[in-house]
Amino acid sequence: MTVTAADLDVELVGSGPKVVLVHGSIVDARRTWRHQLPLAERWTLCLPNRPGFAGSPPLPRGDFEVEAPLVAELLGEGAHLVGHSYGAVIALLAAALRPEAVRSLVVSEPGTLNVARGDAEVDATIAHGDELYRRAGDLEPRQFVAYFRQGVHSSHETPDTLPDWLERGARLTMAERPPWEAEVPFEELARAPFPKLVISGGHSRAFELVCDVVAERTGARRATVSGRGHTIPGTGAPYNEMLEQFLREAQ
Repeated sequence: MTVTAADLDVELVGSGPKVVLVHGSIVDARRTWRHQLPLAERWTLCLPNRPGFAGSPPLPRGDFEVEAPLVAELLGEGAHLVGHSYGAVIALLAAALRPEAVRSLVVSEPGTLNVARGDAEVDATIAHGDELYRRAGDLEPRQFVAYFRQGVHSSHETPDTLPDWLERGARLTMAERPPWEAEVPFEELARAPFPKLVISGGHSRAFELVCDVVAERTGARRATVSGRGHTIPGTGAPYNEMLEQFLREAQ
């Protein structure tokens, strides 16, 4: 099945310069970025649901490499690009595909663990993820969500009975391509003139190292927003203040 950018369920909120926000695994766009909605007073927030989420048609398998061109097209004639977790992987690839359309790039804790491979904690995190994906077919969606969130230090609570939207997100994630298989186009991103910011949550040595490597190799500014583990957008005001200051400088 082929999915185009025009097929995606995209919500536009607010007015002002355009900001495309790309969500990660399990949780859809509106729920991932709900704490960022106050920014719509000054910015046009473009909230695409990745294939299979909310009203977007599914792919046979979620895949950063397939989804990056869709996000790149959503940039239009120019927009700021923000991604979290799996969405940060997609954002990195999309920015390299159309650097001329990127006004700035902000990513928080991309799942590109392979860029810091060789560190014991990073390697253990990859091994945990590989085993979880290998066993996905033997797990119930709630079990998978609990193990997944434990592995990335997510602050989301997992209910005993999953609501329909969460079970759907779990099943999509159980089949998606692991993000640490992505080859980050460091050279293209380093050459690109737009400002870049890499944010970590201050909760995991593995993700701190990954963010350090991504920032260093792309020439990005480096920052930390702690308090919610991997769920960095969930911090609300601290994340929003840092994001908006960066966007204003980029403007």
